[in-house]
Amino acid sequence: MEIKTVTIFGTRPEAIKMAPVVKALQESENIENKILVTAQHREMLDQVLRLFQLKPDFDLDIMKHKQSLTHIMAKALEGIEKVLTEVTPDLVLVHGDTSTTLAGALAAYYQKIPVGHVEAGLRTYDKYQPFPEELNRHLTGVIADLHFAPTGKAKNFLLNEGVDEGSIFVTGNTVIDALLYTANIDYTFEDPVLKEFDFDRGPVMLLTAHRRENWGQPLEDICYAVKELVENNSDLRVIYPVHLNPRVREVVFSILGGHNRILLIEPLDYLPFVHLMKSVDIVLTDSGGIQEEAPSLNKPVLVLRNVTERPEAVEAGTVKVVGTDREKIYNEVSCLLNNKDEYNKIALAKNPFGDGKAAGRIVKIIEDYFRKS
Repeated sequence: MEIKTVTIFGTRPEAIKMAPVVKALQESENIENKILVTAQHREMLDQVLRLFQLKPDFDLDIMKHKQSLTHIMAKALEGIEKVLTEVTPDLVLVHGDTSTTLAGALAAYYQKIPVGHVEAGLRTYDKYQPFPEELNRHLTGVIADLHFAPTGKAKNFLLNEGVDEGSIFVTGNTVIDALLYTANIDYTFEDPVLKEFDFDRGPVMLLTAHRRENWGQPLEDICYAVKELVENNSDLRVIYPVHLNPRVREVVFSILGGHNRILLIEPLDYLPFVHLMKSVDIVLTDSGGIQEEAPSLNKPVLVLRNVTERPEAVEAGTVKVVGTDREKIYNEVSCLLNNKDEYNKIALAKNPFGDGKAAGRIVKIIEDYFRKS
């Protein structure tokens, strides 16, 4: 039995989470896998490809400056269609909630190719938060034939939407596979600023904020809250790898630039970023993946969103949703800085997203699916 699969991804977070799946597919004697990247992100995607030593078989290279969602979808859909026509796979694997994800699922559906959805079932039920990811994920779920849900709650969301239980598999989240692999690499920072940084000299907060729904006033409020925190806590330092999007950088550098305890650095490769998470005390983020990753490193996470599609983390106590209100951000970070019990309550809570063996489970499910069909 030889199963032909195509794994499709286009952004850094997708690449991180699909890398363990690709590695597990490559180890299978029953599967021939091809990697297709849209390069919806370019530089950040390439960083991850290098780290995990992944060589795409097809690279659509669609990214352009200030690209629109329409551009991403149109170019990805057109390019993916050509590849699938050439390869004629038995299964297409997509991940999560990006425009590449939806384009990959839709292109496969048009050719009546089964779709496996890795990280299926996450929901906020607000189609504009996160935007456009929430709707991308819903629509991909409608198309998918195999749903690899990271948690039982994600499975229940799918069941409540009428998805056949026999097509849903709780696997854990592959991001934990990638994280544990990367965190165990012996690494010394190469960035000159981080290399000389003394992480033991007082509390350090890692900040990441770049989401589309936070552009404009919300991001300004986040930055002002962080600036006020630093000004009122003489030992607090902040490290912010600033996203490359000019709409983010203009706001961030205008408000936070020039402060000697706020380090605005370029985006990091995944390897140094994981080791940066290991080194800090608090994580303040609007990222989805970091909500899953940082708790495995025992770091408290405050989420800069009004809602999260990862309610398991909230229920487990590993993250707290603080939104983008300036005063609330200030108060919640201050609580972690000044109350050790509250800090430990979040930092030591058990991560609900898996044990680092999700990719192997996914590959076995795929093999069983084709063995039975």
